[in-house]
Amino acid sequence: MHDSLFSLPEPVTIPVRGETSEYPVGRIFCVGRNYAAHAAEMGHDVDREAPFYFTKSAPNAILSGATVPYPPGTGNYHHEMELAVAIGQPVFRANSAEAWNAVYAYGCALDMTRRDLQIRERNKQRPWDLGKDVENGAVFAPLTRTADWSPDDDKRIHLSVNGEIRQDAKLDELIWKIDEIISHLSGFYHLRPGDLILTGTPAGVGPVVAGDVIDGGIEGLDPIQLTLSDAQ
Repeated sequence: MHDSLFSLPEPVTIPVRGETSEYPVGRIFCVGRNYAAHAAEMGHDVDREAPFYFTKSAPNAILSGATVPYPPGTGNYHHEMELAVAIGQPVFRANSAEAWNAVYAYGCALDMTRRDLQIRERNKQRPWDLGKDVENGAVFAPLTRTADWSPDDDKRIHLSVNGEIRQDAKLDELIWKIDEIISHLSGFYHLRPGDLILTGTPAGVGPVVAGDVIDGGIEGLDPIQLTLSDAQ
């Protein structure tokens, strides 16, 4: 074996309701424009040809309840409330039944976005990384195992900033359902435990500033909170 030149941070682990062991964050996949009203507010039509994805780096993940600085390089930092799906077993080219069986747990998540940088790069047909893969920009609440919660269509997903509701929708507004997402994504990646999929955000995304407190929830899951401090 070879000695490493330096040590890397330990992976973030997410608490699981009722479990003493925690879920380590591996890869983070995010589904773009997966609610029709959100696609419309971003100036796009609903696309049922195929889902599309972007990724976030695992070291940029943090846990609910954190206070983090407003990120550098942006003047238009946005909240996006999402349902996170945690993969619990290897799956590749999954059918619908295999996709459902691969899910270990669900949880609330925030996909924080430097919207000005995302739009700037998108308009130049460049990657979105500066806009989406933000330090402290993937926030996770404790997970709930599939035996204790299911993503029924009528479950509410919502987010408020300083107590004011910004996002309020139902999971039946998802364009691509959970099994469809896993089936499609597993045609390109060997999905494995530690992989998390953020399934998209409803309409109502908007800017936050230093000092804001973001609270979100999905009916039946542990809520999520993030506080922004001054930029550093």
